[in-house]
Amino acid sequence: MDDQASVKDIVSEAEWKARCDLAALYRLVRIHGWDDLFFTHISMRVPGPEEHFLLNPFGLLYEDVTASNLVKVDLQGNVLPPSRYGINPAGFTIHSAIHEARPDAKVAMHLHTDAGVAVAAQKDGLLPISQLAMNIMSDVAYHGYEGLALEADEKKRLVADLGEKNTMILRNHGTLSVGSHPFQAYLRIYLLERACKIQTMAQAGGTELILWDKKMQDRVFNQGMEGFVNEFFLEIAWAAVRTRVDRESPGYAV
Repeated sequence: MDDQASVKDIVSEAEWKARCDLAALYRLVRIHGWDDLFFTHISMRVPGPEEHFLLNPFGLLYEDVTASNLVKVDLQGNVLPPSRYGINPAGFTIHSAIHEARPDAKVAMHLHTDAGVAVAAQKDGLLPISQLAMNIMSDVAYHGYEGLALEADEKKRLVADLGEKNTMILRNHGTLSVGSHPFQAYLRIYLLERACKIQTMAQAGGTELILWDKKMQDRVFNQGMEGFVNEFFLEIAWAAVRTRVDRESPGYAV
């Protein structure tokens, strides 16, 4: 398929919307400086009865991802329809495992940021030292490092570790979030990434940190829960974020 060819007229309206939303998420990651060339991934389930999802074309930088060049795959890794692009096997392993095990996880975001990997390398993981961290701490799972995610056998351990939680720290590797709505997954990874950055900055200060107890962690988490489940808020928040992408990284919705 030609790089400039649009698939808008050959996919359903629901799939086209999903493609535009997912391309916007890739551009957002680039805007934040969270990208790692093309070695991390964001995926989105294609609406409909088939178990298909969209993934970035391997070899394209995030600023070059568009709605049309996203690659549609099934749970076996078959590209549907044929594309000139392939997919990253490690990205497929992680994202196919999540989409197969968690029907509610319509979007999955996985990053390798400096701060995220730094916290992933710490034995105690995310610490309750900031409001940002406590907004999500009760929803953070951990998965032990097994090398590059190339083995299908790792899938069962990854999804078992994730369970019903919606954010994850992959030890020595990076961060991950899932959501039923694009803004839901984005907000979770945004909070996790900022919390990791604040943690590494606070640790660099060299003074004793204030760690809050489980009671406070649960209180803050419950106070912020409305922002993750209120459908009206999710829609207006996502529209606002899409406007930022339109302004700062146009050309993705083609």
